[in-house]
Amino acid sequence: MSFFSFIKDVGEKILGLASAAEINAADLKKDLDALGLDTKDLTVELDGDNVVLKGTAKDQETLEKAVLEVGNKLGIAGVKTDGVKVASAGEESRFYEVKKGDTLWKIAEECYGKGKGAQYNVIFEANTPMLKHPDKIFPGQKLRIPAL
Repeated sequence: MSFFSFIKDVGEKILGLASAAEINAADLKKDLDALGLDTKDLTVELDGDNVVLKGTAKDQETLEKAVLEVGNKLGIAGVKTDGVKVASAGEESRFYEVKKGDTLWKIAEECYGKGKGAQYNVIFEANTPMLKHPDKIFPGQKLRIPAL
């Protein structure tokens, strides 16, 4: 992993901020840590409209979730992870950008194959705690798609 691009004008606002222009690294780190992903050994920096993650992630899943959490914020164009070490390596997930009209069922069918829509729960679980409900996805959002 090294750089992930996101749609800068699409994403969730950080609570308490009036606009994307007000984003700062401390608010992103606070938001990331609030998920309970054990990201205490990751630091968050801003380089223009890109987030730079540094430090150590406990595993591949935690790193991927951290990337998605900070990247799916309004005003963020990319996430750099060159400065992150993964303590417990694992298989990298693929990422999927939600399109208008997508549902987790449709995404599961597209990614896992026809007749595999019921596997949408795998995608939902792979994206919690960032996703609070399977029906709450939006166009432009990026999701983790783990292997079955």
